[in-house]
Amino acid sequence: MLSDNQFPESIQQSLQIALDRFQEALNEAGLQARFDGLDEKLKQQLVTVFLASDYVADQLQRFPDLLFDLSDSGDLNSRISASAYNHRLQGKLSAVMDEPALSVVLREYRRREMVRIIWRDVTGLAEFAETASDLSHLADACIEQALCKIYQFVQPQWGAAYFKTTERVLPLVVIGMGKLGAGELNLSSDIDLIFAYARDGETRGGRKSLEHRDFFMRVGQKLIKALDENTAHGFVFRVDMRLRPYGSSGALALSFRAMERYYEEQGREWERYAMIKARAIGQDNGDGDRLLKLLKPFVYRRYVDFGVIESLRELKKLINQEVLRRGNEENVKTGAGGIREIEFIAQIFQLIRGGQDVDLQQRNLLQVMGIIRDLELLPANVVQSLSEDYVFLRNVEHRIQALHDRQTQVLPDSIEDRLRIALGLGYPDWDSFYADLKKVRTRVRTHFDSVIAVPQDQDEVEVLDQAVAVWVTEQTEQEASEDLTDLGFDEPLAALHLLTEFKNSRSVSHMQAVARERLDRLMPMLINACAQQACPGLTLERVLRLLESITRRSAYIALLAENPASLDRLAMLFGASPWVADTIARYPLLLDTLLNESTLLSPPDKDTLQHELRQTLLRIPEDDLERQMDALRQFKLAHVLRVAASELAETLPIMKVSDYLTWLAEILLQAVMELAWRQMVEKHGCPTRDNGEPCNPDFIIVGYGKVGGIELSYQSDLDLVFVHDGSSEGATDGEKSIDNSVFFTRLGQRIIHILTSKMASGSLYETDMRLRPSGNAGLLVSSLKAFEEYQKKQAWNWEHQALVRSRVVAGCPRLQEKYNALRLGVLAHRRDAVKLQQEVVEMREKMLGHLSTYKDLELNEARFGKDNQFDLKQDPGGIVDIEFLAQYLALRWTREHPQMGRWTDNMRILDSALEQGKLSQQQVAQLQNAYLQYRSQTHVLALQNSRAKVSAERFVEERRQVRQIWRETLS
Repeated sequence: MLSDNQFPESIQQSLQIALDRFQEALNEAGLQARFDGLDEKLKQQLVTVFLASDYVADQLQRFPDLLFDLSDSGDLNSRISASAYNHRLQGKLSAVMDEPALSVVLREYRRREMVRIIWRDVTGLAEFAETASDLSHLADACIEQALCKIYQFVQPQWGAAYFKTTERVLPLVVIGMGKLGAGELNLSSDIDLIFAYARDGETRGGRKSLEHRDFFMRVGQKLIKALDENTAHGFVFRVDMRLRPYGSSGALALSFRAMERYYEEQGREWERYAMIKARAIGQDNGDGDRLLKLLKPFVYRRYVDFGVIESLRELKKLINQEVLRRGNEENVKTGAGGIREIEFIAQIFQLIRGGQDVDLQQRNLLQVMGIIRDLELLPANVVQSLSEDYVFLRNVEHRIQALHDRQTQVLPDSIEDRLRIALGLGYPDWDSFYADLKKVRTRVRTHFDSVIAVPQDQDEVEVLDQAVAVWVTEQTEQEASEDLTDLGFDEPLAALHLLTEFKNSRSVSHMQAVARERLDRLMPMLINACAQQACPGLTLERVLRLLESITRRSAYIALLAENPASLDRLAMLFGASPWVADTIARYPLLLDTLLNESTLLSPPDKDTLQHELRQTLLRIPEDDLERQMDALRQFKLAHVLRVAASELAETLPIMKVSDYLTWLAEILLQAVMELAWRQMVEKHGCPTRDNGEPCNPDFIIVGYGKVGGIELSYQSDLDLVFVHDGSSEGATDGEKSIDNSVFFTRLGQRIIHILTSKMASGSLYETDMRLRPSGNAGLLVSSLKAFEEYQKKQAWNWEHQALVRSRVVAGCPRLQEKYNALRLGVLAHRRDAVKLQQEVVEMREKMLGHLSTYKDLELNEARFGKDNQFDLKQDPGGIVDIEFLAQYLALRWTREHPQMGRWTDNMRILDSALEQGKLSQQQVAQLQNAYLQYRSQTHVLALQNSRAKVSAERFVEERRQVRQIWRETLS
């Protein structure tokens, strides 16, 4: 009878239950007698393994004969070479004739080897290096042998890929990234892969020829399914393809030429880090090695690249803030002093000196550390300390993951699980283990700080004695009022009331001691910063609303207190804009963005935005839609804040503000469409074109109004129309096939859901779909053919006016070209000039009747509305007048002057009108001047949380000029 009585009582009960279940499984399988004959040492190891791993316990309870297979073969007591993994799996797969059978054998093989690897790891028969390499060899074998079988399965249908000049078969090159590439997999690692092939061409020898790109994409998809699909037999390895060029939006496999061009032209700094560990998988990997040689100049500069230090310094700052904000202290990988910091230490030397000291061009971290020591880049004792601490932390990581076969590096909360980890690592109890863990992490953080040292970039912030006295000491009202007056508060009693109310609030009085100490350190600095603003009392009121929202999350208080030089900027933005203040108070995660001085006032260009979003989404599992949606919202909030801060600081003109906000919307819409597309295709397969080929994706999102006209503001909705170009009679090619029309409708619904769902970070965008053909009564998604027919035969003139400001903002480039041609054709349609003019005027009058405070189109100063205000958008002489003029000119003259229909934004339409002689230079200058002033004022008002109205005394001359041009053009 198996016994657990050598372990503490607190875990004996659950362990004994697991052992008893195993005994029951033995009895049911008739294996008890055979088990009784096993070596006593092995039985004792079994108890140790059950203590360490519920996963192994579960597998042996389900498949008790697995123990005898491993014991009889001697595999529990011996190391297995990389080639042995391949040969054994090859033998098991020899009789496999189809993909379902391949799936089963791979998963059975993985189960056996995972039990063996965990057994040897937790019993001390294998050290960390062996465990990591065994897991990597297992993954390599599964990838290589699965590919061999997949080639056999697809050859009759599609043939094989060849080099044009020879009969040598062209393989799918599989590049292992991250821990797989370095041969350092952990017990529950994903495998990060990139697929490539040597050159373009067509397959030969099958019933159907395919372009190499399509062939290798399909082979790659089958490989991913063979490894990643979670079946009744489990999975082999979770596969992550997001490190490939262009991330999830990129082709699954690229040619070597395309790969080289991407990294040469678009590769980012983080991709250099990733490519350090890249390795070609498989025994016949000559093509893969050739590819990595082509890419080596991207990773390793020829010169000593000290410029990389700055990026890692910034990364260190972000890590510190992330630990504070998320409370990541219990994560042995990403927390302070964790595995990641040791990896960064190695990588900084590789990236700085790897181009000259080629010995540093290694993948395995411990090997790199040895070279760093040999090159005397770090003292030998530091290298030894970091290497030993790395092994310690990786062993802790393995103990965490062995418990339940989960991909996590966070120390468990359960007292029982904590004790199991401590015992598994040779400690008598949790406290003694945790004390050593803290020492290790403290050492690592110390070395990390010294290697990636940040220069002192902040002067000590001077805190006036009066600010300290007001917050910290007990004062009379008179004394406090005098101090606040000295600081610069024009209404000291009101400011004192705000501070007293906040100080005595429930949220502050219930703060824990450490958090209160942080607040007491922060408040005098904040009082100082508020006092320097034009309206110190109002600024203080807004700042205190932020503090009220974060008192229970002291990490944010610490973040502010540890960035004292940033408080003046915070006070300036809060004083200037209630919208900024309200947004940050509602979403305190934006403090990270606010405090990043180097990027706050310099919004990135569109390409950088795309790569930043891609990098953000790379860190999230592809199947975790909720986290992806939340990440999209946080990304938007952070970048909108950067634009607002830049506008308030007057570092961005109005046109650039709208450009950035529009780019941001386009990038987010593209990401949303890709998320929705991937989910739909995974469930139903890919829709098809008229020729039977899969849509790729043959779907576009068309933006109208502000997003179409590149004129977004901070709170703009998105006017959208969805168009596809799939076959009207076709269906998707998946197992759960549906009609193309149903697929695209559901795709549109999913996009709207991702955009508009309310989450902790709000909604991404509100959408308005009423401009689609037939409005709310029409289909959510139109085919291109139906859209064209509607526009040419049924659309009203006002719908053609709207079409002027429409453009593709996300989706398929091929379909975008078709749409552009369609739009230009509709705009160039022959029109009756008098009727067009009449309909534009009538529509404007109709809008005035519903939306304007004015009684007629003419500027009668005696007829102001009740509030005596001018609506910048709707009233005569305002934005809509200018928009209608631009739309009229485009519809009236595009047939004769195609340039008039090219642009969707009003400024360039007016430029075109000047170029074609349809407006005078003076008219265009007056319209553009009024338009820019109006839009600038709407942005100012948006940042003040105000409606787009001003006193009727303002913009009188601009309105008069706009109305004069209206009469000259449309009368």
